Amino acid sequence: MLEKVDQSRDRVGHTRVQWIWALIANSTLFIYGLETGWMSPMTKVLQSDPSPIGAALSDNEIYLVASILFMTATLSVPFYTYISDCYGRRPAIMCVTVFEGLSWIIKVSSPTRIGLIVARAIAGIGASGCFLVIPMYVKEISQDNIRGLLGSLIIMAQNVGVLLMYTIGTFLDYFTVLWIALSMSILVVILMLKAPESPAFLVKRSKFEEAAKTIAHLRGVEVDIQNKNWLRIVILILLMITVHATNGAVSVITYGASTLTASGIQYSISPDIQSLSFPVMMIIGSLVLMATVERFGRKPLMGFCLMLSVCSMAALGVALLLQSSGISPPNWLPVLAMVGIVFGYATGVSPLPFIIMSEILNFQIRAKVMGLVVTYSWFMNFMQLIIYGQISMYLGYHSTFFFFAGLNLFGFFVSLFLLPETKGKSDEDIEVEIKKKFAWKCF
Repeated sequence: MLEKVDQSRDRVGHTRVQWIWALIANSTLFIYGLETGWMSPMTKVLQSDPSPIGAALSDNEIYLVASILFMTATLSVPFYTYISDCYGRRPAIMCVTVFEGLSWIIKVSSPTRIGLIVARAIAGIGASGCFLVIPMYVKEISQDNIRGLLGSLIIMAQNVGVLLMYTIGTFLDYFTVLWIALSMSILVVILMLKAPESPAFLVKRSKFEEAAKTIAHLRGVEVDIQNKNWLRIVILILLMITVHATNGAVSVITYGASTLTASGIQYSISPDIQSLSFPVMMIIGSLVLMATVERFGRKPLMGFCLMLSVCSMAALGVALLLQSSGISPPNWLPVLAMVGIVFGYATGVSPLPFIIMSEILNFQIRAKVMGLVVTYSWFMNFMQLIIYGQISMYLGYHSTFFFFAGLNLFGFFVSLFLLPETKGKSDEDIEVEIKKKFAWKCF
């Protein structure tokens, strides 16, 4: 049986089936992007009088609605770890799609404060599986020479969702937006019904015949993975995810329009319309990632994006500090800085840690370790939004972005000194490089 798996894996064929299922699986990230982008255009609507939910939300209620998604996502990751490890990657993805759809159903059917909070909480349960199951699934159905490219779809799908939500949220009414999002969620559920199971999971369950057939269908999935460097790898991944989750871009995306308003600059275009440039730049960043991730590798791209984030966060902090001191910064500076933040996030800071993580983890422990890491990531995202609100209220917006600049600088040095290059390398080569990186450490 193992010989059949190896023969199927080595067979040369097309990649279109891998592309199709990678795109369909990443449609769950598209729905998550709709949810992520929903708060920015809808904050003003929900705080208007009359409000579509019956009464205008206060600032504290808006913060609760925005952040509760990340809290329930933090608590829900063990559920996906269990499902993906015990029942398969495909059932776990189906759970993601069902919870995403249920969130939009509640928003449509129960337009109240409580209904909105419950819906966002359920959306968090769905979202918690996105960055755990999808990178794992896509990696396990992808052959080595395109796994980075297919892995980069994760942020592209999310950004397309954010852009679409920013667009329809700006120009369409509240309930029309909800019905559009719900319709798309139902479509994703239907598409996922025919998805194949991950060959790596089938091998783990000793279903070698089925794994061989699936690999032959997908053409070239790598299933024989070894990695004895687990402790060092987990430490490196946690460092990368800490930077990813506290980078500050999530705050910019979530509160884009209000941050522009806080700059105190009178723009000829309203901040709501101006903030549409953010998802556009995120999509451009995703395209840049897809074009460069296999050409230049993960490490140089990660380092560049982190340094861009450092410069952009610092520039935005300076602009906001000048404004708070009564000095008007140039009109273009806050917008350019925020565009740089979201571009760096979309191009490398957001997707690359998950691509690298899926490439260096043994499939036998991948679900458990990624579950731990993604739980940590969601919790740190939640803390980021809480910190953003608290520091901004008490110390000023500029202090928040100087803090984020420091975190990105820390990530740059982690990338420079500890991150291995995984492009086109076997698991054994990656293991040797990690050992060299950590050779002078005590662990």
